[in-house]
Amino acid sequence: MERSAGDDIADQIANECVMTRWRMTNRELAAIYDEELRPFKLKSSQLSLLVAVTKAGPVRRSDLGKYLSLDPSTLTRNLQVMLKHGWIEEVPDEIDQRGSPLEVTPKGRKLLQRIEPAWRHAQARAKKTLGADAVNLVFSMKRTIA
Repeated sequence: MERSAGDDIADQIANECVMTRWRMTNRELAAIYDEELRPFKLKSSQLSLLVAVTKAGPVRRSDLGKYLSLDPSTLTRNLQVMLKHGWIEEVPDEIDQRGSPLEVTPKGRKLLQRIEPAWRHAQARAKKTLGADAVNLVFSMKRTIA
């Protein structure tokens, strides 16, 4: 097959692009956690939100989206599922009426306790997949919040 314009850069991006490699790794890790969490009807993306709401709550959607670097549609889609399952709830804010903050419910806290063994198993699988050096690198990375 004859090479066309753009083939060289396509080869370089395919072999060297940090973002492409990161996204591939992210999908592989998400699949591990999703598989372990499936019996609880919880996805890895929802677990991240549940933990963030638990730690920060009550928290506004906009603040949650900024903290987790999620676009509004992804955030809304995942929160709707979590609200429907009763893992989080909107709570009134008497001072600021712009939107109801989110808070974890007792059902959400119980879910976190129930998933602990599955999460630990996913952690072990993820660490094995990445290897110790990559795990250490991930945890050494600075988290910047816009």
